[in-house]
Amino acid sequence: MEFDLQTTVIAFVLLIAVGVGTLFAMPAEMGGMATDTILMMVLPSMVIFGAVALLIGLKHGEHRATAR
Repeated sequence: MEFDLQTTVIAFVLLIAVGVGTLFAMPAEMGGMATDTILMMVLPSMVIFGAVALLIGLKHGEHRATAR
């Protein structure tokens, strides 16, 4: 499977949506968080971490592709 820009963006958004959706669905008795905490703290940190990890992975892939 070849990851072009569209496929990568869709996978990134779906992964973040599943993570945030799971936190929304978690009941408070099991350690669920308030909605404003999820939207103002968790979602931005997930997006930033995911973007940094994606960029590091892209650079590593470029290096491996050109190193041989």
